[in-house]
Amino acid sequence: MATGLLHSGLESAARQYPGHLALLFGNDRWTFAELDRASNAAARHLAARGVGPGDRLAVMTSNRPEFVVCVQAASRLGVVPVLLNSAWKAREVETALGLTGPSYAIADGPGAALLSERLGPTRVRDRDDDAGATALADRSSAAPPPRSAIDEDDDAVLVFSSGTTDSPKAVRHTHRSIALGTAHWCLALGLTHEDRFQVATPPSHILGLLNLLAAAAAGATVRLHKRFDLDAELRAIEADGMTLEMAVAPIALALANPPDLEAYDLSSLRYIMWGATPVTAAVADVVTARTGVRWLPAYGTSEVPVIAANPVGDPEAWRLDSAGLPVGDVALRVVDLESRDVLAPGETGEIEVHSASAMAGYLPEDATAAAFDDAWYRTGDVGWLEPDGWVHLTDRCKEMIKVSGFQVAPAEIEAVLHGHPAVLDCAVFGVADERAGEVPVAAVQLEYGSATGEEELQALVGEALATYKHLHRVVVVDAIPRTPSGKVLRRTLRDEWAPRFAPEGTGAAG
Repeated sequence: MATGLLHSGLESAARQYPGHLALLFGNDRWTFAELDRASNAAARHLAARGVGPGDRLAVMTSNRPEFVVCVQAASRLGVVPVLLNSAWKAREVETALGLTGPSYAIADGPGAALLSERLGPTRVRDRDDDAGATALADRSSAAPPPRSAIDEDDDAVLVFSSGTTDSPKAVRHTHRSIALGTAHWCLALGLTHEDRFQVATPPSHILGLLNLLAAAAAGATVRLHKRFDLDAELRAIEADGMTLEMAVAPIALALANPPDLEAYDLSSLRYIMWGATPVTAAVADVVTARTGVRWLPAYGTSEVPVIAANPVGDPEAWRLDSAGLPVGDVALRVVDLESRDVLAPGETGEIEVHSASAMAGYLPEDATAAAFDDAWYRTGDVGWLEPDGWVHLTDRCKEMIKVSGFQVAPAEIEAVLHGHPAVLDCAVFGVADERAGEVPVAAVQLEYGSATGEEELQALVGEALATYKHLHRVVVVDAIPRTPSGKVLRRTLRDEWAPRFAPEGTGAAG
Protein backbone atom coordinates (compact mmCIF):
# COMPACT_ATOMS: atom_id res chain seq x y z
CA MET A 1 0.00 0.00 0.00
CA ALA A 2 1.70 3.17 -1.22
CA THR A 3 2.02 6.37 0.78
CA GLY A 4 3.94 9.55 0.13
CA LEU A 5 2.36 11.29 -2.86
CA LEU A 6 -1.26 11.36 -3.99
CA HIS A 7 -0.46 9.59 -7.27
CA SER A 8 1.89 6.98 -5.78
CA GLY A 9 -0.93 4.50 -5.29
CA LEU A 10 -1.92 4.33 -8.96
CA GLU A 11 1.70 4.15 -10.12
CA SER A 12 2.28 1.25 -7.74
CA ALA A 13 -0.88 -0.57 -8.84
CA ALA A 14 0.10 -0.15 -12.52
CA ARG A 15 3.41 -1.85 -11.75
CA GLN A 16 1.99 -4.66 -9.58
CA TYR A 17 -1.34 -5.33 -11.30
CA PRO A 18 -1.09 -3.85 -14.84
CA GLY A 19 -3.81 -6.04 -16.36
CA HIS A 20 -6.13 -5.96 -13.35
CA LEU A 21 -9.40 -4.05 -13.75
CA ALA A 22 -9.20 -0.64 -12.12
CA LEU A 23 -12.47 0.98 -13.25
CA LEU A 24 -15.79 -0.20 -14.64
CA PHE A 25 -18.02 2.47 -16.15
CA GLY A 26 -21.07 1.23 -18.00
CA ASN A 27 -19.62 -1.23 -20.51
CA ASP A 28 -16.23 0.48 -20.46
CA ARG A 29 -13.32 -1.19 -18.68
CA TRP A 30 -10.01 0.33 -17.64
CA THR A 31 -7.03 -1.68 -16.40
CA PHE A 32 -4.53 -0.11 -14.03
CA ALA A 33 -2.00 0.10 -16.86
CA GLU A 34 -4.52 1.94 -19.04
CA LEU A 35 -5.48 4.32 -16.23
CA ASP A 36 -1.81 5.04 -15.59
CA ARG A 37 -1.10 5.71 -19.28
CA ALA A 38 -4.15 7.98 -19.61
CA SER A 39 -3.04 9.93 -16.53
CA ASN A 40 0.40 10.45 -18.06
CA ALA A 41 -1.15 11.57 -21.35
CA ALA A 42 -3.44 14.05 -19.57
CA ALA A 43 -0.45 15.38 -17.63
CA ARG A 44 1.39 15.98 -20.91
CA HIS A 45 -1.73 17.74 -22.25
CA LEU A 46 -1.82 20.08 -19.25
CA ALA A 47 1.92 20.76 -19.37
CA ALA A 48 1.66 21.69 -23.05
CA ARG A 49 -0.85 24.37 -22.06
CA GLY A 50 1.46 25.90 -19.50
CA VAL A 51 -0.04 24.28 -16.41
CA GLY A 52 2.80 23.43 -14.06
CA PRO A 53 4.02 22.97 -10.47
CA GLY A 54 2.14 25.05 -7.92
CA ASP A 55 -0.71 25.91 -10.29
CA ARG A 56 -4.29 25.02 -9.40
CA LEU A 57 -6.58 23.06 -11.69
CA ALA A 58 -10.36 23.27 -11.28
CA VAL A 59 -11.97 19.85 -11.85
CA MET A 60 -15.74 19.92 -12.26
CA THR A 61 -16.81 16.60 -13.74
CA SER A 62 -19.38 13.97 -12.98
CA ASN A 63 -18.51 10.47 -11.77
CA ARG A 64 -16.49 9.11 -14.67
CA PRO A 65 -13.01 7.67 -15.32
CA GLU A 66 -11.75 11.04 -16.56
CA PHE A 67 -12.16 12.47 -13.05
CA VAL A 68 -9.60 9.97 -11.80
CA VAL A 69 -7.37 10.72 -14.80
CA CYS A 70 -7.47 14.48 -14.16
CA VAL A 71 -6.65 14.23 -10.45
CA GLN A 72 -3.83 11.77 -11.05
CA ALA A 73 -2.45 13.83 -13.94
CA ALA A 74 -2.42 17.02 -11.90
CA SER A 75 -0.63 15.31 -9.01
CA ARG A 76 2.16 14.04 -11.29
CA LEU A 77 2.87 17.60 -12.40
CA GLY A 78 2.81 19.11 -8.92
CA VAL A 79 -0.47 20.83 -9.88
CA VAL A 80 -3.18 21.09 -7.21
CA PRO A 81 -6.65 19.89 -8.29
CA VAL A 82 -9.51 22.01 -6.96
CA LEU A 83 -12.54 19.72 -6.73
CA LEU A 84 -15.81 21.46 -7.62
CA ASN A 85 -19.15 19.75 -7.19
CA SER A 86 -20.72 19.25 -10.62
CA ALA A 87 -24.11 20.14 -9.09
CA TRP A 88 -22.96 23.65 -8.15
CA LYS A 89 -24.41 26.71 -9.81
CA ALA A 90 -22.91 30.09 -10.70
CA ARG A 91 -22.93 31.55 -7.20
CA GLU A 92 -21.16 28.55 -5.69
CA VAL A 93 -18.61 28.37 -8.50
CA GLU A 94 -17.83 32.08 -8.06
CA THR A 95 -17.13 31.54 -4.36
CA ALA A 96 -14.89 28.54 -5.00
CA LEU A 97 -12.86 30.24 -7.73
CA GLY A 98 -12.45 33.33 -5.58
CA LEU A 99 -10.97 31.25 -2.77
CA THR A 100 -8.67 29.07 -4.86
CA GLY A 101 -7.69 30.98 -8.02
CA PRO A 102 -7.23 28.10 -10.49
CA SER A 103 -5.42 28.89 -13.74
CA TYR A 104 -7.01 26.12 -15.81
CA ALA A 105 -10.08 23.87 -15.61
CA ILE A 106 -11.44 20.54 -16.81
CA ALA A 107 -15.20 20.07 -16.76
CA ASP A 108 -18.18 18.39 -18.33
CA GLY A 109 -21.88 19.19 -18.58
CA PRO A 110 -23.01 22.67 -17.42
CA GLY A 111 -19.76 23.11 -15.49
CA ALA A 112 -17.80 23.67 -18.70
CA ALA A 113 -19.85 26.74 -19.59
CA LEU A 114 -19.79 28.08 -16.02
CA LEU A 115 -16.01 27.86 -15.87
CA SER A 116 -15.48 29.18 -19.41
CA GLU A 117 -17.44 32.32 -18.51
CA ARG A 118 -15.14 32.93 -15.55
CA LEU A 119 -11.71 31.70 -16.69
CA GLY A 120 -12.09 32.22 -20.42
CA PRO A 121 -12.74 29.48 -22.99
CA THR A 122 -9.06 28.94 -23.73
CA ARG A 123 -8.44 28.01 -20.09
CA VAL A 124 -11.12 25.29 -19.92
CA ARG A 125 -11.03 21.79 -21.40
CA ASP A 126 -14.53 20.42 -21.96
CA ARG A 127 -14.58 16.62 -21.59
CA ASP A 128 -17.76 16.49 -23.68
CA ASP A 129 -16.21 17.85 -26.87
CA ASP A 130 -14.12 15.68 -29.18
CA ALA A 131 -10.79 17.28 -28.32
CA GLY A 132 -11.44 16.97 -24.59
CA ALA A 133 -12.48 13.34 -24.89
CA THR A 134 -9.29 12.54 -26.79
CA ALA A 135 -7.02 14.42 -24.40
CA LEU A 136 -8.44 12.82 -21.26
CA ALA A 137 -8.91 9.23 -22.38
CA ASP A 138 -5.73 8.41 -24.29
CA ARG A 139 -4.68 4.96 -23.08
CA SER A 140 -2.31 4.21 -25.93
CA SER A 141 0.92 6.06 -25.16
CA ALA A 142 3.33 5.08 -22.41
CA ALA A 143 5.37 8.31 -22.71
CA PRO A 144 5.92 9.90 -19.28
CA PRO A 145 4.93 13.49 -18.46
CA PRO A 146 7.49 16.13 -17.48
CA ARG A 147 8.92 15.30 -14.07
CA SER A 148 8.43 17.80 -11.28
CA ALA A 149 10.08 18.05 -7.89
CA ILE A 150 7.20 17.34 -5.52
CA ASP A 151 7.50 17.36 -1.74
CA GLU A 152 5.18 15.44 0.60
CA ASP A 153 4.36 18.73 2.34
CA ASP A 154 3.24 20.43 -0.89
CA ASP A 155 -0.49 20.94 -1.38
CA ALA A 156 -1.98 17.91 -3.16
CA VAL A 157 -5.72 18.63 -3.41
CA LEU A 158 -8.34 21.18 -2.38
CA VAL A 159 -11.79 19.96 -1.36
CA PHE A 160 -14.64 22.05 0.02
CA SER A 161 -16.19 22.05 3.45
CA SER A 162 -17.89 24.44 5.82
CA GLY A 163 -15.65 23.22 8.61
CA THR A 164 -16.28 24.43 12.14
CA THR A 165 -17.45 27.90 11.13
CA ASP A 166 -20.36 29.23 9.16
CA SER A 167 -19.05 29.75 5.62
CA PRO A 168 -17.74 27.61 2.74
CA LYS A 169 -13.99 27.17 2.59
CA ALA A 170 -11.39 25.10 0.79
CA VAL A 171 -9.63 22.35 2.73
CA ARG A 172 -5.90 22.07 1.93
CA HIS A 173 -4.55 18.54 1.98
CA THR A 174 -0.86 17.94 1.38
CA HIS A 175 0.50 14.85 -0.34
CA ARG A 176 1.48 13.55 3.10
CA SER A 177 -1.95 14.06 4.71
CA ILE A 178 -4.06 12.72 1.82
CA ALA A 179 -1.74 9.73 1.28
CA LEU A 180 -1.94 8.88 4.97
CA GLY A 181 -5.71 9.35 4.93
CA THR A 182 -5.83 6.97 1.96
CA ALA A 183 -3.73 4.41 3.86
CA HIS A 184 -6.06 4.77 6.83
CA TRP A 185 -9.09 4.07 4.62
CA CYS A 186 -7.47 0.96 3.13
CA LEU A 187 -6.79 -0.20 6.67
CA ALA A 188 -10.30 0.60 7.91
CA LEU A 189 -11.94 -1.25 4.99
CA GLY A 190 -9.49 -4.16 4.96
CA LEU A 191 -9.08 -3.35 1.28
CA THR A 192 -7.04 -5.60 -1.06
CA HIS A 193 -6.60 -5.99 -4.83
CA GLU A 194 -9.25 -8.74 -4.73
CA ASP A 195 -11.96 -6.30 -3.62
CA ARG A 196 -14.61 -4.78 -5.87
CA PHE A 197 -16.88 -1.93 -4.82
CA GLN A 198 -19.05 0.83 -6.24
CA VAL A 199 -18.81 4.63 -6.11
CA ALA A 200 -21.97 6.63 -6.71
CA THR A 201 -21.25 9.56 -4.40
CA PRO A 202 -19.82 12.71 -6.05
CA PRO A 203 -16.05 12.40 -6.54
CA SER A 204 -15.57 16.00 -5.40
CA HIS A 205 -16.74 14.99 -1.91
CA ILE A 206 -14.02 13.67 0.42
CA LEU A 207 -15.67 10.22 0.64
CA GLY A 208 -15.89 9.85 -3.14
CA LEU A 209 -12.29 10.99 -3.58
CA LEU A 210 -11.01 8.79 -0.78
CA ASN A 211 -12.73 5.72 -2.20
CA LEU A 212 -11.08 6.25 -5.57
CA LEU A 213 -7.63 6.88 -4.10
CA ALA A 214 -7.89 3.88 -1.76
CA ALA A 215 -8.95 1.59 -4.59
CA ALA A 216 -5.87 2.60 -6.58
CA ALA A 217 -3.59 2.22 -3.57
CA ALA A 218 -4.92 -1.29 -2.86
CA GLY A 219 -5.25 -2.35 -6.50
CA ALA A 220 -9.00 -2.86 -6.02
CA THR A 221 -11.67 -2.56 -8.73
CA VAL A 222 -14.27 0.22 -8.68
CA ARG A 223 -17.52 0.43 -10.60
CA LEU A 224 -18.38 4.10 -11.17
CA HIS A 225 -21.99 5.25 -11.44
CA LYS A 226 -22.87 8.70 -12.79
CA ARG A 227 -25.52 8.92 -10.09
CA PHE A 228 -27.09 6.68 -7.50
CA ASP A 229 -29.57 4.22 -9.00
CA LEU A 230 -30.64 1.45 -6.64
CA ASP A 231 -31.52 -1.10 -9.32
CA ALA A 232 -28.21 -0.51 -11.10
CA GLU A 233 -26.30 -0.89 -7.82
CA LEU A 234 -28.07 -4.12 -6.90
CA ARG A 235 -27.58 -5.57 -10.38
CA ALA A 236 -23.88 -4.70 -10.27
CA ILE A 237 -23.40 -6.39 -6.88
CA GLU A 238 -24.85 -9.55 -8.37
CA ALA A 239 -23.23 -9.39 -11.83
CA ASP A 240 -19.78 -8.09 -10.83
CA GLY A 241 -19.46 -9.90 -7.52
CA MET A 242 -19.00 -6.74 -5.47
CA THR A 243 -17.31 -7.45 -2.14
CA LEU A 244 -18.28 -4.29 -0.30
CA GLU A 245 -20.85 -1.52 -0.71
CA MET A 246 -20.60 2.13 0.33
CA ALA A 247 -23.66 3.86 1.80
CA VAL A 248 -24.66 7.22 3.17
CA ALA A 249 -28.07 7.67 4.82
CA PRO A 250 -30.16 8.07 1.61
CA ILE A 251 -28.57 4.97 0.05
CA ALA A 252 -29.14 2.99 3.24
CA LEU A 253 -32.80 3.99 3.32
CA ALA A 254 -33.21 3.09 -0.36
CA LEU A 255 -31.70 -0.35 0.31
CA ALA A 256 -34.26 -1.02 3.04
CA ASN A 257 -37.32 -0.24 0.92
CA PRO A 258 -37.49 -2.17 -2.40
CA PRO A 259 -40.08 -4.96 -2.36
CA ASP A 260 -37.87 -7.20 -4.52
CA LEU A 261 -34.63 -6.82 -2.52
CA GLU A 262 -34.56 -10.54 -1.74
CA ALA A 263 -34.53 -11.33 -5.46
CA TYR A 264 -30.93 -10.11 -5.78
CA ASP A 265 -27.95 -12.28 -4.90
CA LEU A 266 -25.85 -10.11 -2.59
CA SER A 267 -23.85 -12.96 -1.09
CA SER A 268 -20.54 -11.64 -2.46
CA LEU A 269 -20.66 -8.64 -0.08
CA ARG A 270 -18.42 -8.75 2.96
CA TYR A 271 -20.27 -5.77 4.47
CA ILE A 272 -21.91 -2.43 3.71
CA MET A 273 -20.02 0.61 5.00
CA TRP A 274 -22.17 3.33 6.61
CA GLY A 275 -20.51 6.76 6.65
CA ALA A 276 -21.17 10.51 6.68
CA THR A 277 -23.89 10.38 9.38
CA PRO A 278 -24.51 8.27 12.51
CA VAL A 279 -26.19 4.95 11.77
CA THR A 280 -29.99 4.74 11.85
CA ALA A 281 -30.19 1.35 13.51
CA ALA A 282 -33.77 0.64 12.46
CA VAL A 283 -32.85 1.05 8.78
CA ALA A 284 -29.63 -0.94 9.09
CA ASP A 285 -31.42 -3.79 10.88
CA VAL A 286 -34.04 -4.05 8.13
CA VAL A 287 -31.38 -4.37 5.42
CA THR A 288 -29.45 -7.00 7.38
CA ALA A 289 -32.62 -8.97 8.12
CA ARG A 290 -33.56 -8.99 4.44
CA THR A 291 -30.12 -9.65 2.92
CA GLY A 292 -27.94 -11.17 5.62
CA VAL A 293 -25.31 -8.46 4.97
CA ARG A 294 -23.96 -6.62 8.00
CA TRP A 295 -22.87 -3.00 8.37
CA LEU A 296 -19.45 -1.50 9.06
CA PRO A 297 -19.93 2.03 10.52
CA ALA A 298 -17.12 4.55 10.05
CA TYR A 299 -16.50 8.25 10.72
CA GLY A 300 -14.47 10.95 8.99
CA THR A 301 -14.50 14.56 7.86
CA SER A 302 -13.13 16.57 4.96
CA GLU A 303 -10.45 17.89 7.31
CA VAL A 304 -9.43 14.47 8.75
CA PRO A 305 -10.59 11.94 6.16
CA VAL A 306 -10.65 8.83 8.39
CA ILE A 307 -11.23 9.18 12.13
CA ALA A 308 -12.77 5.94 13.36
CA ALA A 309 -14.20 2.68 12.07
CA ASN A 310 -15.51 -0.59 13.42
CA PRO A 311 -12.68 -3.16 13.40
CA VAL A 312 -12.98 -4.73 9.98
CA GLY A 313 -11.01 -7.83 10.99
CA ASP A 314 -13.28 -8.63 13.94
CA PRO A 315 -16.88 -8.88 12.67
CA GLU A 316 -18.07 -10.18 16.04
CA ALA A 317 -17.20 -6.79 17.51
CA TRP A 318 -19.15 -4.71 14.98
CA ARG A 319 -21.88 -2.54 16.45
CA LEU A 320 -24.34 0.05 15.17
CA ASP A 321 -24.31 2.38 18.20
CA SER A 322 -20.70 3.52 17.70
CA ALA A 323 -18.65 4.79 14.77
CA GLY A 324 -15.87 2.53 16.01
CA LEU A 325 -12.28 2.88 17.16
CA PRO A 326 -9.55 5.32 16.03
CA VAL A 327 -7.76 4.23 12.85
CA GLY A 328 -4.00 4.24 12.31
CA ASP A 329 -2.25 7.11 14.07
CA VAL A 330 -5.53 8.87 14.93
CA ALA A 331 -5.96 9.94 18.56
CA LEU A 332 -9.26 11.15 20.00
CA ARG A 333 -10.19 13.20 23.02
CA VAL A 334 -13.32 14.94 24.29
CA VAL A 335 -13.24 18.49 25.69
CA ASP A 336 -15.73 20.53 27.65
CA LEU A 337 -17.80 22.79 25.40
CA GLU A 338 -17.16 25.85 27.58
CA SER A 339 -13.88 25.44 29.48
CA ARG A 340 -12.16 23.30 26.77
CA ASP A 341 -10.80 21.07 29.54
CA VAL A 342 -10.13 17.46 28.52
CA LEU A 343 -12.87 15.17 29.82
CA ALA A 344 -12.74 11.64 31.16
CA PRO A 345 -14.26 8.68 29.28
CA GLY A 346 -18.04 8.69 29.49
CA GLU A 347 -18.31 12.48 29.73
CA THR A 348 -19.90 14.37 26.84
CA GLY A 349 -18.26 17.24 25.00
CA GLU A 350 -16.69 18.18 21.66
CA ILE A 351 -14.67 15.46 19.92
CA GLU A 352 -11.17 16.53 18.89
CA VAL A 353 -8.79 14.61 16.63
CA HIS A 354 -5.00 14.46 16.36
CA SER A 355 -3.47 12.84 13.26
CA ALA A 356 -0.84 13.45 10.61
CA SER A 357 -3.70 12.99 8.14
CA ALA A 358 -5.28 16.27 9.27
CA MET A 359 -5.53 19.07 6.72
CA ALA A 360 -2.80 21.67 6.42
CA GLY A 361 -5.41 24.40 6.78
CA TYR A 362 -8.19 26.29 5.03
CA LEU A 363 -8.54 28.87 2.35
CA PRO A 364 -9.11 31.58 3.42
CA GLU A 365 -6.12 31.09 5.69
CA ASP A 366 -7.57 33.18 8.52
CA ALA A 367 -10.22 30.50 9.07
CA THR A 368 -7.63 27.88 10.04
CA ALA A 369 -6.84 28.95 13.60
CA ALA A 370 -10.40 28.49 14.83
CA ALA A 371 -10.44 24.90 13.52
CA PHE A 372 -7.64 23.72 15.83
CA ASP A 373 -7.12 23.52 19.57
CA ASP A 374 -3.33 23.49 19.59
CA ALA A 375 -2.68 20.62 17.14
CA TRP A 376 -6.08 18.96 17.74
CA TYR A 377 -8.72 19.38 15.06
CA ARG A 378 -12.07 20.53 16.46
CA THR A 379 -14.66 18.36 14.73
CA GLY A 380 -17.68 20.34 15.95
CA ASP A 381 -19.26 16.99 16.78
CA VAL A 382 -20.53 16.36 20.30
CA GLY A 383 -20.08 12.91 21.78
CA TRP A 384 -18.22 10.74 24.25
CA LEU A 385 -15.61 7.98 24.40
CA GLU A 386 -15.76 4.61 26.09
CA PRO A 387 -12.72 3.74 28.24
CA ASP A 388 -11.41 1.45 25.48
CA GLY A 389 -11.78 4.14 22.79
CA TRP A 390 -15.13 3.46 21.07
CA VAL A 391 -16.54 6.80 19.96
CA HIS A 392 -20.19 7.86 20.20
CA LEU A 393 -21.63 10.82 18.27
CA THR A 394 -24.66 12.47 19.88
CA ASP A 395 -25.00 16.00 18.48
CA ARG A 396 -23.13 18.84 16.78
CA CYS A 397 -21.98 22.06 18.38
CA LYS A 398 -21.26 23.70 15.06
CA GLU A 399 -24.01 25.19 12.95
CA MET A 400 -23.45 23.36 9.70
CA ILE A 401 -26.29 21.25 8.33
CA LYS A 402 -25.24 17.80 7.15
CA VAL A 403 -27.41 16.79 4.18
CA SER A 404 -26.66 13.30 2.86
CA GLY A 405 -23.06 13.73 4.00
CA PHE A 406 -22.62 17.20 2.45
CA GLN A 407 -21.83 20.17 4.68
CA VAL A 408 -24.29 23.01 4.11
CA ALA A 409 -23.46 26.43 5.55
CA PRO A 410 -26.55 28.29 6.79
CA ALA A 411 -24.93 31.62 5.89
CA GLU A 412 -24.70 30.63 2.24
CA ILE A 413 -28.46 30.06 2.00
CA GLU A 414 -29.17 33.15 4.12
CA ALA A 415 -27.17 35.28 1.69
CA VAL A 416 -29.50 34.20 -1.11
CA LEU A 417 -32.63 34.88 0.95
CA HIS A 418 -31.37 38.34 1.91
CA GLY A 419 -31.36 39.16 -1.80
CA HIS A 420 -35.17 39.09 -1.80
CA PRO A 421 -36.56 42.61 -1.23
CA ALA A 422 -39.26 41.39 1.17
CA VAL A 423 -36.89 39.54 3.51
CA LEU A 424 -35.93 41.75 6.47
CA ASP A 425 -34.08 39.03 8.36
CA CYS A 426 -33.65 35.28 8.18
CA ALA A 427 -31.94 32.29 9.73
CA VAL A 428 -31.37 28.81 8.33
CA PHE A 429 -31.11 25.74 10.56
CA GLY A 430 -31.24 21.97 10.19
CA VAL A 431 -33.89 19.50 11.26
CA ALA A 432 -33.62 15.73 11.32
CA ASP A 433 -34.73 13.77 8.27
CA GLU A 434 -34.86 10.00 7.87
CA ARG A 435 -33.57 10.00 4.30
CA ALA A 436 -30.96 12.79 4.29
CA GLY A 437 -29.93 12.88 7.95
CA GLU A 438 -30.78 16.59 8.06
CA VAL A 439 -32.50 19.08 5.78
CA PRO A 440 -32.33 22.91 5.72
CA VAL A 441 -35.25 24.99 7.01
CA ALA A 442 -35.43 28.80 6.88
CA ALA A 443 -37.11 31.13 9.33
CA VAL A 444 -37.78 34.49 7.67
CA GLN A 445 -38.98 37.86 8.88
CA LEU A 446 -40.83 39.60 6.06
CA GLU A 447 -41.78 43.19 5.43
CA TYR A 448 -45.13 44.01 7.01
CA GLY A 449 -47.94 43.09 4.63
CA SER A 450 -45.72 41.16 2.21
CA ALA A 451 -47.48 38.43 0.24
CA THR A 452 -44.22 36.56 -0.40
CA GLY A 453 -44.83 32.85 0.05
CA GLU A 454 -42.83 29.75 0.91
CA GLU A 455 -42.67 28.48 -2.67
CA GLU A 456 -41.24 31.78 -3.96
CA LEU A 457 -38.39 31.73 -1.44
CA GLN A 458 -37.73 28.03 -2.03
CA ALA A 459 -37.52 28.73 -5.76
CA LEU A 460 -35.10 31.63 -5.15
CA VAL A 461 -32.69 29.31 -3.32
CA GLY A 462 -33.29 26.55 -5.86
CA GLU A 463 -32.18 28.77 -8.73
CA ALA A 464 -29.00 29.87 -6.94
CA LEU A 465 -27.66 26.80 -5.15
CA ALA A 466 -27.10 23.08 -5.63
CA THR A 467 -29.99 20.71 -5.02
CA TYR A 468 -28.77 19.42 -1.66
CA LYS A 469 -28.86 23.01 -0.32
CA HIS A 470 -32.53 23.53 -1.24
CA LEU A 471 -34.91 24.50 1.53
CA HIS A 472 -37.17 21.79 2.89
CA ARG A 473 -39.47 24.36 4.49
CA VAL A 474 -39.77 28.12 4.98
CA VAL A 475 -41.49 29.47 8.11
CA VAL A 476 -42.46 33.10 8.70
CA VAL A 477 -41.62 34.51 12.14
CA ASP A 478 -42.13 37.89 13.79
CA ALA A 479 -38.40 38.21 14.56
CA ILE A 480 -35.25 36.13 14.36
CA PRO A 481 -34.01 35.26 17.87
CA ARG A 482 -30.51 36.62 18.49
CA THR A 483 -28.10 37.11 21.37
CA PRO A 484 -27.37 40.67 22.57
CA SER A 485 -24.29 40.59 20.35
CA GLY A 486 -26.43 39.74 17.32
CA LYS A 487 -25.61 36.03 16.94
CA VAL A 488 -28.52 33.96 15.62
CA LEU A 489 -29.92 31.44 18.12
CA ARG A 490 -30.31 28.59 15.65
CA ARG A 491 -30.81 25.98 18.33
CA THR A 492 -33.78 27.97 19.67
CA LEU A 493 -35.34 27.93 16.21
CA ARG A 494 -34.58 24.27 15.71
CA ASP A 495 -36.03 23.27 19.07
CA GLU A 496 -39.20 25.25 18.37
CA TRP A 497 -39.86 24.19 14.79
CA ALA A 498 -38.40 20.71 14.32
CA PRO A 499 -41.13 18.91 16.33
CA ARG A 500 -43.81 20.55 14.17
CA PHE A 501 -42.41 18.80 11.09
CA ALA A 502 -42.48 15.35 12.68
CA PRO A 503 -45.68 14.26 10.84
CA GLU A 504 -43.79 14.83 7.57
CA GLY A 505 -40.95 12.56 8.58
CA THR A 506 -38.76 14.98 10.44
CA GLY A 507 -38.19 15.57 14.09
CA ALA A 508 -35.92 17.30 16.52
CA ALA A 509 -32.32 17.02 15.38
CA GLY A 510 -29.69 15.67 17.66
